[in-house]
Amino acid sequence: MRRKWLRRSAGTLGAVALIALLYLFAGLVGGAIPAGGQAPPAAGIRIYVEDNGIHTGIVLPKHVAGMGFDDLVRARDIADPRYAGHGWLSIGWGDRAFYIGTPTWGDVKPATIAAAAIGSDAVALHVGHLPEPVGEPGVYPVMLTPDQYRRLVAAIRASFADGAPVHGYGPYDAFYVARGRYSAVETCNAWTGRMLRAAGVPMGRWTPFPVTVTSWL
Repeated sequence: MRRKWLRRSAGTLGAVALIALLYLFAGLVGGAIPAGGQAPPAAGIRIYVEDNGIHTGIVLPKHVAGMGFDDLVRARDIADPRYAGHGWLSIGWGDRAFYIGTPTWGDVKPATIAAAAIGSDAVALHVGHLPEPVGEPGVYPVMLTPDQYRRLVAAIRASFADGAPVHGYGPYDAFYVARGRYSAVETCNAWTGRMLRAAGVPMGRWTPFPVTVTSWL
């Protein structure tokens, strides 16, 4: 009986490991397949893509090319409204429980990963107010034309949904109710890639991992 249980357990673990490897392989292949886009302009509007090892997000100026988020992101939404005086927003999308509960790798738990992989309609946008992140580690500059910037902002704005925001990790950020469904296919990094593709930035066809986004920048 014990041997049968051990064989069954080993078989289950082997199947899980195989699925994980196939997912990793598929994600790397999807991230390597170009989905179009245009070469960055020599001059234009600079944005950034940030990568903390788990989540990627887009950092952009608050008021450029006649576009902004003042009607969606307000100073009163964060714990310390003084931080709203910064001129840049960091915006990322993801599973609400995973996003709020995993600010660093040390906070990642197997149960949280499993729940997120199964999928969830409870998704959130993580928005932080910050100064321009020039020279910071894990931050990649991207140059856009004004038209690309407007397309990017329009795509991000379309991800916001109605609902009350909640305070974020610190005094400068908040979580907002978002549209979409999180899954192993539509991850926070896949959202980042999709927003950049909408703007016309060269990007992979499917970008489920941070490296599948940043390798194009």
